[in-house]
Amino acid sequence: MPDTTTAPPAGRKRLVSGPGLLLVWLYGVMVVGALSRSVYEISTGFGRAPLAYSLSAAAAVAYAFITYSLVRGGERARRAALVCCGAELAGVLAVGTWTLVRPEAFPDSTVWSQFGMGYLFIPVVLPVTGMLWLRSRRTGA
Repeated sequence: MPDTTTAPPAGRKRLVSGPGLLLVWLYGVMVVGALSRSVYEISTGFGRAPLAYSLSAAAAVAYAFITYSLVRGGERARRAALVCCGAELAGVLAVGTWTLVRPEAFPDSTVWSQFGMGYLFIPVVLPVTGMLWLRSRRTGA
């Protein structure tokens, strides 16, 4: 009997192999980091920096969606993850620039502050890497 636990459903291209497995792992770590950070910050001091804390929550949602899409696999999930990686990169670049140009707008940092410096710049590198991986996994590539 073949092992069906690791094989994707019929017609669904596997995205979690090779570098894709590392991407899933890194995105999973970022989900935990951003989600736990935003839950704590929102529950203990939302009034102090609502924009920063909301942006950290938005980052957690983006990371969770990309992680889910990579694990799900298939062309539709690949395209959705690719779009979300693009939106994530746009967010990191916008927030990163905003925190450098107008630091007074952020009394506390976000996951994406200063292009993710507090997270070793992983937030700016991860979507670029993800988009490159997802483009290489295109059906017919």
